Amino acid sequence: MSITSQQFIPVEQIREGVMIMKDRSLKGILMISSINFALKSEEEQSAIIFNFQNFLNSLDFSCQIIVNSRKVNITGYIDKIRNLENEQKNELLKIQTADYRKFIEEIIAEDSIMSKNFYVVVPYYPLLELSNSPQTKKQSAANVTASLTEQNFQTGKYQLWQRMEYISLGLKRCGLKSVTLNTEDIVELLWSLHHPKQAEMGYYPDLPPELIK
Repeated sequence: MSITSQQFIPVEQIREGVMIMKDRSLKGILMISSINFALKSEEEQSAIIFNFQNFLNSLDFSCQIIVNSRKVNITGYIDKIRNLENEQKNELLKIQTADYRKFIEEIIAEDSIMSKNFYVVVPYYPLLELSNSPQTKKQSAANVTASLTEQNFQTGKYQLWQRMEYISLGLKRCGLKSVTLNTEDIVELLWSLHHPKQAEMGYYPDLPPELIK
C-alpha cells in the first residue's frame, strides 16, 4: 500500500480562512510584521519588552510563534538588470548598470539573501470548549473522531476570530502589525513549507476555485 506525504500532514481541510485539523481542532494564522529593535532607543526597547511581557501574561490560551527563514532567489531580478544593461543607449548609464549588476552578483556569491516571515498560529478546540460539563469535555477529549458539525464549526470560527483579534490588539501595543491569512494564503504557505526549492524560484501551483473562499 502506497503512503503519500499528505497522510502525515495533520490538516484535514482548509475553509473560510480556517484550518480544520484531523483532531477536529480549528487553527487560524496571523502574519506579523517586524521591527528593527536594535535601532530603537533604550526607552523604546524597554517599552516594547514591557508591553510584550504584558501581552504574553494576559493570554489564557496557547498559541504558536513561527519564524520562517527562506532563501530569496533573485535570478529574475539579475536577468532584468542584464536586459536593461544591454538595451541601454547611453554608454555611461550602461557602465553604471553593469557595475550595479556585478555588485549584486558579488553579494549573492558571498552569502545567501534570506527573508524572514513571522506567524502566530492560534488554535481553538470547539468539541472541548463548547462542551457544557466536565464529563462531556472528558468524553470529547477522548473521542477525537467525533464529528464537527457545521454549527460547531461556525461557532468555533467566531471564537477563533475573537482570539486572533485579541492577539492582533496585543501585538499592536508592541508596535507590530498583523494580517489574517485567508484560505489561499494558508494553502500557499503550507505548500511552500513542503516545497521550499520551488517556492524559492517563485513557483506556486494554481489553486482550484473552490479552495479560494
